[in-house]
Amino acid sequence: MNSLEKKLDQLAAYMEKMKLVEYIDLLHNPKRLIWVNFIAGISRGFGIAIGFTLLGAIAFIVLQRLVGLDLPLIGDFIAELLKYVQESKGLRP
Repeated sequence: MNSLEKKLDQLAAYMEKMKLVEYIDLLHNPKRLIWVNFIAGISRGFGIAIGFTLLGAIAFIVLQRLVGLDLPLIGDFIAELLKYVQESKGLRP
């Protein structure tokens, strides 16, 4: 019987680590499940928006600095690209 009790204790500890009870409670409460998923979706969307903005800004700065290096072929292409982006954003008349 000692071995069975040890196995049951191990199983109980494992289930507590998995937080199985909290997960089952969440599944039985649809309003809470929807709310948790809604908040998670907003957080992901906000993180993606911030990350994309930062990466875009860094890419824009790098491209501007590459134009300053006066590389013949790449510099002209990047200058045209930056000009197009700035005109489409209304930064330059």
